[in-house]
Amino acid sequence: MQPSKDYFSEKSKVYEKEPARVDNVTNIADAILEKLTYTKTTTHLMDFGSGTGLLTTQIAPHVKKITTVDVSPSMNEQLRSKKNSLPCELTMLELDLSSAELDETFDGIISSMTIHHVEDTLALFQKFHRLLNSGGSIALADLDKEDGTFHSEDMGVFHFGFDQEEFATLAKKAGFEDVNIEIVSVAKKPYGDYPIFLLTGRKA
Repeated sequence: MQPSKDYFSEKSKVYEKEPARVDNVTNIADAILEKLTYTKTTTHLMDFGSGTGLLTTQIAPHVKKITTVDVSPSMNEQLRSKKNSLPCELTMLELDLSSAELDETFDGIISSMTIHHVEDTLALFQKFHRLLNSGGSIALADLDKEDGTFHSEDMGVFHFGFDQEEFATLAKKAGFEDVNIEIVSVAKKPYGDYPIFLLTGRKA
């Protein structure tokens, strides 16, 4: 079922015009590539909440294929315009992963600043675990716990960031091993700084 509102219909047009946002995703991508090893000839990743493709674009040179998943038609439209320029295969899925089921599995799942838009975090982690091949990895970046001021408008937010320890515990509860979490970037806004963490883990 598609959401009744595309929260990013206007934002998608200017999403990549904010240097701070681009810098943050660069920091996240660098941290992912530092902590995890992908293989250009075989690795197939899912980018969950791929948006305009900021993270996909930076990871693409290191993998064979990325399947992007995003509910926003407007964000997907921006990514679709880049499809032919990406140095990897790209499949785009416009769906709500919290309710939809997928038949295929992946070598890894990456995500940047999306999980606070999902209501049931544990159920999402459990789905990620099911969708990974044995030995597959997760690399999930999101906001450290904040006071609700990060989003200045209604963007369909369920969580004002996450407590790192609680977030890591959910990943372990879903079955992930070798779980690690640490701050990898800071989103700077006129009214405050917002740390961003990266959680990595592995399916046995």
